[in-house]
Amino acid sequence: MIKQSLNGEDMQKSLVSLAWVFVAILGAICLGVLALHKGESINTLWLVVASACIYSIGYRFYSHFIAYKVLKLDDSRATPACVRNDGKDFVPTDKAITFGHHFAAIAGAGPLVGPILAAQMGYLPSILWILIGSVLGGCVHDFVVLFASIRRDGKSLGEMIKLEMGQFVGMIASLGILGIMLIIIAILAMVVVKALAHSPWGFFTIAMTIPIAILMGLYMRFFRPHKILEVSVIGFILLIIAIYAGKYVSLDPKLASIFTFEASSLAWMIMGYGFVASILPVWFLLAPRDYLSTFLKIGVIGVLVVAIIFVAPPLQIPKITPFVDGSGPVFAGSVFPFLFITVACGTISGFHALISSGTTPKMLAKESDARLVGYGSMVMESVVALMALVCAGILHPGLYFAINSPEVSIGKDIADAASVISSWGFNISAEEIREMTKNIGESSILSRTGGAPTFAIGLAMIVYHILGDPSVMAFWYHFAILFEALFILTAVDAGTRTARFMIQDLLGNVYKPLGDLSSYKAGIFATLLCVAGWGYFLYQGTIDPKGGIYTLWPLFGVSNQMLAGMALLLVTVVLFKMGRFKGAMISALPAVLILSITFYSGILKVVPKSDNSVLNNVSHVAQMQIIKEKMATTTDEKALKTLQKSFFNHAIDAILCVFFMLVALLVLIVSVRICSNAYFKNKIYPPLAETPYIKAS
Repeated sequence: MIKQSLNGEDMQKSLVSLAWVFVAILGAICLGVLALHKGESINTLWLVVASACIYSIGYRFYSHFIAYKVLKLDDSRATPACVRNDGKDFVPTDKAITFGHHFAAIAGAGPLVGPILAAQMGYLPSILWILIGSVLGGCVHDFVVLFASIRRDGKSLGEMIKLEMGQFVGMIASLGILGIMLIIIAILAMVVVKALAHSPWGFFTIAMTIPIAILMGLYMRFFRPHKILEVSVIGFILLIIAIYAGKYVSLDPKLASIFTFEASSLAWMIMGYGFVASILPVWFLLAPRDYLSTFLKIGVIGVLVVAIIFVAPPLQIPKITPFVDGSGPVFAGSVFPFLFITVACGTISGFHALISSGTTPKMLAKESDARLVGYGSMVMESVVALMALVCAGILHPGLYFAINSPEVSIGKDIADAASVISSWGFNISAEEIREMTKNIGESSILSRTGGAPTFAIGLAMIVYHILGDPSVMAFWYHFAILFEALFILTAVDAGTRTARFMIQDLLGNVYKPLGDLSSYKAGIFATLLCVAGWGYFLYQGTIDPKGGIYTLWPLFGVSNQMLAGMALLLVTVVLFKMGRFKGAMISALPAVLILSITFYSGILKVVPKSDNSVLNNVSHVAQMQIIKEKMATTTDEKALKTLQKSFFNHAIDAILCVFFMLVALLVLIVSVRICSNAYFKNKIYPPLAETPYIKAS
């Protein structure tokens, strides 16, 4: 009997192994077809199947290897959420809700914007980087940083660098990280402001998500604890009602006037929201709102995947375009290194390290949850990035460039734009652009940069292919825009809370009571400083279209990836100190790749003017030199002021770029020294800062 059952088990194992071999072969075939295809268009099903195979293999095998062979996750060890359970920041939370929070916090604008911009170089470079880069780099990054934080009492990234690499390095790194964090939050908030300005439908729906989330939080806390499915259904129904009600609010002149706001007023509201959301207990608003947003985003992306399988639209954007040399209108820079910088959050993002060492480690109920929350959330974000790329790729290339090229390149007139784009080799008529504009219910689609409009049009196109009625396109276009704004706002509140922890860590070095995370007074003071920091850039961006946030936008990609490199270096140092030298390669190799890319791109951003027009467009120093030459010959007072402002903006960009590179270089040098001492001399200094073992109850 025993022998028979063993044979049955062996048979089952063999069948499972055979199934995974089949998945691997299928994924390789589909990826090969995508890479080698030579026709004008290719069916998106090849991409869907390839990505499903690669992600499932990555999660099943690679994340399991990292979890149990390298990190050696231990559920008998109490997490910071259990040890310090204060009902405010440290709250043991169900892994589905923690997954929802983490995914909502990391998947803001990045996975949509980056891949859509990168589509100007063709679909193949982005697909390869998103698929391979995320499985071996981005997912690993989120997972290992989360592990490092839960083993250090939920400490922030800067604080962990200070503990593991020394006081001085930690202080400098913390300042650099905080600067990057404030830039990121301001950019995210600006996207929301742009989406909701003069939009009563959008504002009403977004506003209604707050009482819905509070209701969900109270329901799970006091009435039906752990009934996640139940509260999800309630939240989803209420959200759909809010979206539909928003349509009727926008049609009623009285109600529409109540819910219509200028960009500057919205900026103040978002600052107020960010402040309140980050000091309230995490279970009250943040976690349920994130979970609600996640439910919606995963739902929409899931429906999109099913729709793509059902419709099977062809990818119309070429495999590789002539713009790989960096001459493209959408963004400046050649395929290496700037494609890797542009895709950003869709593959790997330093911002995720701030969430993995911010709010999430304070919510994790047991160590094994880190695998789903850290690695799994990033897999999901990578799927969002691929869907964004598909939404850009299924559009006529001419239409894609009409939406994403700046006004300077194509002009304001539809006929002029069609003529310019056709001259690039992507033939499109003015009538085709007009028809799409009419179908989605907009006044213009020219130069609607930022990613969200392209994603929304792609989604509307897929729905139109299913239903065959062009009248549905307008609703689904606006639905997609709203859904994105909702999601980005969740990243603003999680980001503010995380930045508050970082500020408290820094202030605690100056005056110890300010570093006390359990103190409401210290929390409120740090939150005020944080909101004032990112709120300044946000407000400047709303009152001055050329200043404020736009000054810092070019830096986002480089600084974000540098942050990812520093986070991976920290984990490498930790693993070397633990004596897990071979295992440390899971973080060391991606760190080397990311830092090589970012240092190279950072240097290109500060090189002087040359004969290469592509490099001149990329470099802030070259732009300063070009502007200085123009200023010498300009007599018009207004034009001179604009040039002076532009010169100042590029100067700030150049200074911050050099500062961020110096911070990353300092962390790299210290990391190499600590790792070499640990490997060659068996010398561990500073000592490993892991918190003592406390048995889980």
